[in-house]
Amino acid sequence: MIKRSLKQTIHINIGAFLLVFILEILSGWLNKDTFDTSYSFFLWNLNFSAYIMVIIWINHFIFIPYFLDKRNYFFYGTLLISSILLAAYLKGNAKGWYQISKLFFFFLYTTGTGMAVFLLRRNMIIQKENVEKDKLQREMELNYLKEQVNPHFLFNSLNSIYALSRIQSPETSDLVMQLSELMRHQLKSSKKDTVLLKEELEFIENYLLLEDKRLSKRCAIDFLINGNIVDLRLAPMLLIPFVENAVKHGAQSTNEQSNIDVSVTVKNTTLYFFVNNSKPTAIPVSKRKGMGLENVKRRLNLLYPNSHSLEISDTKKEFRVNLSIDLSISILKK
Repeated sequence: MIKRSLKQTIHINIGAFLLVFILEILSGWLNKDTFDTSYSFFLWNLNFSAYIMVIIWINHFIFIPYFLDKRNYFFYGTLLISSILLAAYLKGNAKGWYQISKLFFFFLYTTGTGMAVFLLRRNMIIQKENVEKDKLQREMELNYLKEQVNPHFLFNSLNSIYALSRIQSPETSDLVMQLSELMRHQLKSSKKDTVLLKEELEFIENYLLLEDKRLSKRCAIDFLINGNIVDLRLAPMLLIPFVENAVKHGAQSTNEQSNIDVSVTVKNTTLYFFVNNSKPTAIPVSKRKGMGLENVKRRLNLLYPNSHSLEISDTKKEFRVNLSIDLSISILKK
């Protein structure tokens, strides 16, 4: 049932009573001369409106919640018809059964109309509440997914620095500073719903520079950007998982010569993101299932439903990602 405050309930019912009273006056205005005085005319309509509203109130506050909503349809129908018949009898008994039958069908009509309005309004409120609950759930889920990105990226980067520290590379200290800058950007962007596409691509470029130093000459990394990216925005940390995946499962997993190609193309407001990495001939069996790609797939479905396309091709020699997103679509309305 829809919950509302007592004050709201009182205001709604006073408004409903006044509306019924006004409608009764308007409908009987042409027959006003049949009454002795204007006072008796208004008093009769007030009394008639009270009968209508009592039936509606009993139906709304007793019969519907205690019988109809609990699917006791037989008892609901019996009680409703009985109450309408009783009201018609009390109101029209002095004028005989013909008047009672007329009043019965009139009360039945007004009760049905009131019930239709009540159910329509209740359905609108339920739909509004469901939309609000769905929005809240989406926001909670997105926050959870974004919180997963930070440690995932950090662990991968720390593994890269650890590999260099083991061979006592002089570049280790520089990589630590680069990592701190990357993490600073990530922490700032994780608090936002959207970031500039330009900033996100700079983040990816810095990440690839960090990996290029670690991988030395055994991996050729290409990063290309085409199109105007100045004012476009997208969800933060949405593209980096694909690049991380290319490094982790491509060049990082082998000592063979490898390559990673990342290209970004913007046409109007559509972003085309392409990642291609070679795969080693002997692929080690991983005991852990990575959450990066599953995470980003879920975020894409939540943030850009019906406005993105993701194609992933996993062959024996290479792994490809083709992603397009319409960035003109608002991803989250607060």
